[in-house]
Amino acid sequence: MMQSSLYPKSHHGNLLSETQVDFIIFRREPALVGIIGEIVDMDKLLEIIKQAAKEGALFLYTLADPSMADSAKHACKLWGVPATDILRPTTEAIAAHLGVAPSGIPRGAPGRKGQLTDEYFRRIEAIDFSIKQDDGAQTQNLHHAHIVLVGVSRTGKTPLSIYLAQKGYKVANVPIVMGVELPKTLSEINQEKVFALTISPAVLHAIRTSRANTLGLRDHVRTNYSEMDHVREELDHANQIFAQNPTWPVIDVTGKAIEETAAVVVRIYHDRKHKGSMPRISRRFQH
Repeated sequence: MMQSSLYPKSHHGNLLSETQVDFIIFRREPALVGIIGEIVDMDKLLEIIKQAAKEGALFLYTLADPSMADSAKHACKLWGVPATDILRPTTEAIAAHLGVAPSGIPRGAPGRKGQLTDEYFRRIEAIDFSIKQDDGAQTQNLHHAHIVLVGVSRTGKTPLSIYLAQKGYKVANVPIVMGVELPKTLSEINQEKVFALTISPAVLHAIRTSRANTLGLRDHVRTNYSEMDHVREELDHANQIFAQNPTWPVIDVTGKAIEETAAVVVRIYHDRKHKGSMPRISRRFQH
């Protein structure tokens, strides 16, 4: 059960209602405060954080579940959302004073009446793992991933990773950067869980140009990021790597929604898992 409200707010007045408030979101212009309570769904949690990132909001949260609180912390860091865990210092102080551990189950959550499902904890673990492995971080953990995504910058590796994680898959993603060797562990893991992402040069150029404008990148940096010649060179470099690794399916994400790309990845993943190895031929998936 989730309750959400959005109020124009000055510095006067009461922000909290009688129900447990899990999030307070402050926006700069206009001066607004969004109050969202009783969040027990990880999908909703990530949707709220992504919305906060989109609106440039400050994110304050009081999540009783330590796993969800940790996931919120990592997601906010990943998406550049300024955030503060209001509840944890108080909870830890009370726990230390009383000499007991907090339950970690929020009021009204299913666990108050029965055990939380294994599926719930599996998804929490997958999301936490995928956030920590974003953009080539902690490559020593690649062998723990169900799925590993590789591709050049802005091919949608991060949003696809988080989407798949919400379905319970542990996902790592590794960027392909010219002049930077791929991590050794990538060649040491089971190659059938590696998926390559590609995109048309024109679309990638448009995405990067928009990104460069948003970030306010200077001209000399922009040349090495969003210029068409450089974009083509990066994609050619990536294609050479894909050709050297014929076990990796190459998925063209041009014009695809995340859900469509995820469906292709999941289908191939389960085909390989249940039917054994596919032929060692590089295949491009466009539909």
